Amino acid sequence: MLNGSCNCGSVRWTFDGLPESATACNCTACRRYGVLWAYGHEGEGVDVSGTTKAYVRGGSLGFHFCPECGCVAYWRALEPDRQGRRRIAVNLRLTEPDPIAHIPIDHFDGLDKWEDLPRDGRCIRDLWF
Repeated sequence: MLNGSCNCGSVRWTFDGLPESATACNCTACRRYGVLWAYGHEGEGVDVSGTTKAYVRGGSLGFHFCPECGCVAYWRALEPDRQGRRRIAVNLRLTEPDPIAHIPIDHFDGLDKWEDLPRDGRCIRDLWF
């Protein structure tokens, strides 16, 4: 299980197990936040806690951040899908680096093409510094 928290510790998340990959997106929000996402469904191995403030973008998802220290903790879909599940992604940069260092990075072109890009062989440890 992975645990993440904002800098002041007020907002926390847990991710059951290890994600298969982390996503770096270049959309206008993600590139400004500098996040690495791990995806799941709320309450299904991904849980969040603490009071957040949300920036709602495009009417489909909200980026949740700590109102005290400003760290972006996760995004969550505003509405559940057809199966009643709510998509969520946690920011892997809020966990300790060692347990996730080997996880490969998937690049997503959220700016121009809205598509996955080919893997380039980099993993999280390559982006920490």
